[in-house]
Amino acid sequence: MPAPEPTPEPALATDPDGHLYDPGVRASMAAFALDDDTLALEAAAAVRSASQSVDRLRARGAGGRGLSAGALDLLTRLGNAGADGLTIGELARAAGVSSRNVTGLVDTLERETLARRVQHPEDRRSVRVTITPAGRDWLDAFRLPTQRAMSAVFRGFTPDELTQFRHLCLRLVVNQQQLEQYLGGGQS
Repeated sequence: MPAPEPTPEPALATDPDGHLYDPGVRASMAAFALDDDTLALEAAAAVRSASQSVDRLRARGAGGRGLSAGALDLLTRLGNAGADGLTIGELARAAGVSSRNVTGLVDTLERETLARRVQHPEDRRSVRVTITPAGRDWLDAFRLPTQRAMSAVFRGFTPDELTQFRHLCLRLVVNQQQLEQYLGGGQS
């Protein structure tokens, strides 16, 4: 089976203020919007594109291991947990997803022998998830290439720009969470 053709990169342009934009996205958003104000729609499209770019790089760095972003997030959290590991509920709260999602991700990590479920030594009803030695080895092998890739992706950004970028992205997350609560769609 031939490898899929890479997605063509958008042809970016620069506005009069020297800021990048995607003319194709701008045209699409102008046709979609009810007025000429497409800035928020273009920003959302740019966030999506940036997220997809980072995810593609992360997937490539996973060395074909097949770990999703969610599974990698859990493995990293388990790598930082104590020897007792974390419960499914703790992982779900930390990752901001449902316990059902975490259960499926833990299944994946167990199949890959990167994590395991263990009974809590003091509470037989409680199951905890711990990272395995193979999981620690996997993280160790993943760490340096990931740091190098992120350095390359953010090449030319100053520390202040990176701090501001992180802050703006997390403001989006906070706004989305507040909107979801207002609309009554909070996760359980």
